Amino acid sequence: MGERRYLEIIAPDPKQEQSSIPAYAVHQLTIIKELTVPRLVGWAAHPGEIEAFAKKLRKSGIAIAGPFPGSRARPDGRVLNWKTLNLADDRHGLLPFFIEWGANSVHPSADAPAGCHLERFAVADPDSGELSKTFQRLGIDALVERGDRPQLRAHIVGPKGKFEVNS
Repeated sequence: MGERRYLEIIAPDPKQEQSSIPAYAVHQLTIIKELTVPRLVGWAAHPGEIEAFAKKLRKSGIAIAGPFPGSRARPDGRVLNWKTLNLADDRHGLLPFFIEWGANSVHPSADAPAGCHLERFAVADPDSGELSKTFQRLGIDALVERGDRPQLRAHIVGPKGKFEVNS
């Protein structure tokens, strides 16, 4: 998808105990379970050192949850570790969650299958001006467009041409 970019396809794991799902992930899992077609349900941004970023957001009066530690074993047995931080109001997925990969973890883009490139990513909203101000407050350089409804838009180029995935 490009340097330090990757597309993560997530689906419910029927073998996973409901009680092992962190509270902050339950809402997103509910959305995923209700999907009838593939679509974007959220996105992540890397803020640098996540503990310092959390402190900055709290000091700015932005309500957050986390940072929370996370980990999973890859099929090759290597363990990925990370910390995530969620905004209390992510505007239904228009705003990102934040992730910091563990120092000893291989970033998922490093050995992801090649072939596709994220050509363009945009966040659309009827009130694009207000959304732009929110991104500025968060320190995120994101392409914001005016749209008829709130929407994430990803334009991807692959071996079979271009395609678009939206929320």
